[in-house]
Amino acid sequence: MSEPTVLTILLNFRTPDLTLKSAEAALAAMEGMAGEIVIVDNDSGDGSFARLTAEAAGRGWTRNDRLRVVASDRNGGFGAGMNFGMRQGLSDGRTPDFYYLLNSDAFPEAGTIRILRDFLAATPSAGMAGSYVHGTDGTPHHTAFRFPSVAGEFEGAVRTGLFTRLLRNAVVALPIPEGATRVDWTAGASLMLRSEMIRQIGGFDETFFLYYEETDLCLRASRAGWATWYVPESRIAHLGSASTGMKAWRRTPGYWFDSRRYYFTKNHGRAYAAAATLARVSGQMLWGLRRRLQNKPQADPDHFLRDLIVHAFGAPPPRAATVSPVSATLVEDSK
Repeated sequence: MSEPTVLTILLNFRTPDLTLKSAEAALAAMEGMAGEIVIVDNDSGDGSFARLTAEAAGRGWTRNDRLRVVASDRNGGFGAGMNFGMRQGLSDGRTPDFYYLLNSDAFPEAGTIRILRDFLAATPSAGMAGSYVHGTDGTPHHTAFRFPSVAGEFEGAVRTGLFTRLLRNAVVALPIPEGATRVDWTAGASLMLRSEMIRQIGGFDETFFLYYEETDLCLRASRAGWATWYVPESRIAHLGSASTGMKAWRRTPGYWFDSRRYYFTKNHGRAYAAAATLARVSGQMLWGLRRRLQNKPQADPDHFLRDLIVHAFGAPPPRAATVSPVSATLVEDSK
C-alpha cells in the first residue's frame, strides 16, 4: 500500500517574510513524506508573489516538485484562498489524500504534519485534526472549542465566574486537552483535512471573509458524520493575527460581525441568530455595569457593543455558493 499523500497549503497575504519562514519549517516537517507544498498568494498586490517565486526558486525549494508558488486573482479571504490552494492538487494532477492548512505566521515542529496525517490515517471517522498551538514565547493558545451557542455567547460576554460555572457546558474555549480529544472545532492555523470529506461536504464557505469559516466547516463535517480531533502531540508556534492585525484592533472590523451573524443565521436560523445576539448584548451590558462599579479595564475594542447591534440587525452580507475545491463545482446552495 502506498504512503498517503499530503498537500500542504500556505496562504500569504502581504507577509512574504513570515511566509518564507513558515515554508522553511513546513519543508523540514515534510521531509521524507509523500506530498508537496503550495504557497498561495492571496492577491496581495504588494509584490509578494514575485518575491516568493524568486526566493523559492533561489533556495532550491521548487526542485523535484517539492514546492510551488501560485497566485489567486482575488483576495476572497482565508476560506477562498485555501479552496484555491486545494484546487491546485498535486503537481502530477492527482488529488492528495490529505490537505494540511498552515497559516503564514505559524511554524510547525519536525513531526507536526506526519503526526496529523498518521492520526487521520488510523482514525477513519475523523475528517479533521488540529494541532497544539503555542506562541513564539511558549504561551499556550486555546484552539480546542465547543460550537458557539446562545448560552456560550452570554457567558463569553458577561465575563463573570458565577455564570461561567453555571454555564460550564456552554463555554466555547475548552481546557487545553493533554491527549488526543474529539472537539467540536479547532483553529485553522494548523489543520489537516481528509480529502474524502472535502469531496463529500465541499470546501470552505466563501461567504466568510475571515473568522468563523473553520467553525462552519467543522459543523458541516459533524452533521455529515465526520469528527474533528485535537491532537496535542502535533505542535506549532504561532505569532497570531499577522495578516489581520487582530491583536492591535482599536475597533473590530465589520467582517468579523458579518461572519458571526452569517454563521448563526446559516446554521441555526434567523430566530436563533437573534437570540444569540440578544444574549451577547445582555452579557456585554452586564459586563459594562460591572466594569464601572469595579473599575475594571476595557476588554473589548472601542464601540464593540454598538457595532455588534448595527451589524446584527443591518443588511446581511452578500452570499456565496459553497464550492468543492477538488472539482470547483457547486456542492450545495446552503444560503
